[in-house]
Amino acid sequence: RTGGRMRFVSFTVQAIGRAGRRTFLLAPLLLAAEGAEVPTSAAEIPPPVRAALDAVSEERILAHAARLGSDAMEGRGTGSPGEDSAAAYIAGELRRIGLRPMGDDGSFFQRVPMRGSVPLSESRLEAVCADTSALFTLGEDYLLYTLGEETLIPQPVPLVFAGYGIVAPEFDYSDYQEMDVEGRVVVFLEGEPPSDDPAYFGGAAPTIHSLPEIKQRAALARGALGSVMVPSTRAPEAATWEKRARNFAFEHVTLLTDIPRNMNLVLREEAARLLFRGVPYSLDEVLEMDRSGTIRSFPLRSRIRFQGAHRERGILASNVAGLLEGSDPLLGKSCLLLSAHYDHLGIGPAVDGDSIYNGIVDNALGCAGLLEIAEVLARGPVPTLRPILFLFTTGEEKGLLGARHYCSRPAVPLHRTIANINIQGLAILDVFDDVIGIGSEYSTLGGHLDAVAAELGLSVSRTSSVHLAREAFARSDQLAFAQAGIPALLITDGVRYRGYSEREGLRRFIEWEKERYHTPFDDMSQPMSGEAIVQHCRVVLAAAGALANTFTPPQWNEGSEYARARLRSIAEGR
Repeated sequence: RTGGRMRFVSFTVQAIGRAGRRTFLLAPLLLAAEGAEVPTSAAEIPPPVRAALDAVSEERILAHAARLGSDAMEGRGTGSPGEDSAAAYIAGELRRIGLRPMGDDGSFFQRVPMRGSVPLSESRLEAVCADTSALFTLGEDYLLYTLGEETLIPQPVPLVFAGYGIVAPEFDYSDYQEMDVEGRVVVFLEGEPPSDDPAYFGGAAPTIHSLPEIKQRAALARGALGSVMVPSTRAPEAATWEKRARNFAFEHVTLLTDIPRNMNLVLREEAARLLFRGVPYSLDEVLEMDRSGTIRSFPLRSRIRFQGAHRERGILASNVAGLLEGSDPLLGKSCLLLSAHYDHLGIGPAVDGDSIYNGIVDNALGCAGLLEIAEVLARGPVPTLRPILFLFTTGEEKGLLGARHYCSRPAVPLHRTIANINIQGLAILDVFDDVIGIGSEYSTLGGHLDAVAAELGLSVSRTSSVHLAREAFARSDQLAFAQAGIPALLITDGVRYRGYSEREGLRRFIEWEKERYHTPFDDMSQPMSGEAIVQHCRVVLAAAGALANTFTPPQWNEGSEYARARLRSIAEGR
């Protein structure tokens, strides 16, 4: 850079392999218009963005949240009329703010075809052991993770107990060592090996390997016909069966393009005892192995079959997307993606007479914050250099469905999307002195957040056990964007509050999760700090504004499991 002018050299990388010479264009995200005043630091908050922080309105945020989380929206269940109403409200606000529609056919809506399924009581699960057999009752004895006509095991098939059902090469651990499960159903325990070492399965914090979906994929990849999860009794706060049944009471929804699923279920402890008859270790002994860290895998002598009965329907849900234009003609070829899911659970089992799961913190507040960021940036006197795509996703509660669909049909090519900041709720407890970057260890977004937080007088804390470490990254839409190669980050309030000790703050966080998360009581009547809500929104705005104006796009850190997807999207021009 000389005399306020920048000179750039476009370059290519040529790779020679069996398919011959291939040329990959890697330069387009690194260009800026000649003479443009671009912040030289990836962390610098531009003056217009800093000025916009003061324009964030608590009143507007709470008004959006109250509208999206009202009883009239009926909990915004995926594919419901209430969710359609929420999508229409968000689209109307994006239109009022002046964003460019980025959905289908010049609209704000990106249509997402889905399929919904509800299990019926006629479903039959039978276990056979020697001369003993038992029919299990849906809801009372077992709950289904996967549904549909393809979820079928017509004849009894053998069972194999595979410990926790985990394959984790980074910890030199596999429950499938010398265990053939092809053509069988895998039985595994909930959770993962107990550990006090943060370098081994996250210590006290669960890792992504503890997720049932990851275990189900591991079994399927090894040729299993299905899986049965047995609840763990190790954790003192282990979920009751009644709470599990309430969580499973909602409609099961998948993308229409998803491949058929095999049978996956969770079996109540009392029912699971039959599966361990006639083998060296009873279920009680297995649960003791779980507590002592001595779990082992072994074949079972029982067999199982399943005949499902379901009520199914087609669903056409919508992502809602709008673009805030940038000011630089070359940086305008890329964009920053800001996201929040607007769906929730809908109407479900009544708790104390209330059956509407309003989902204020999860995630009406996140959507309200995203709308407020769009408004204050659109009102600002100086646009950001890069465009910002504001994406409100459907189906997050059903498995990141809207985000996954968007990544398969992006409004802006994946390789031209420099980063994603996802919003999953806003702070409601108290004004805070630190933030946590979920996923910050995977990319240079971690350093970006460090510097932005410092400019705001905040520190950045490491993920605590209650924030679930690596597992938390897999819990919301940022995972789908990362798997598509986009560096992604979720910014949460930390653990140091102005009005509470760290211990008291963590206690209140855990209490909220236990008493309000995914219940009808996550509504506007709960205590919420307006100051904390505005502060959290400002942190996300500052980080986004700095990214949208930075010259150097974020990169995946060396060794990140998501880096290869980024290279693939560049090579394919996706």
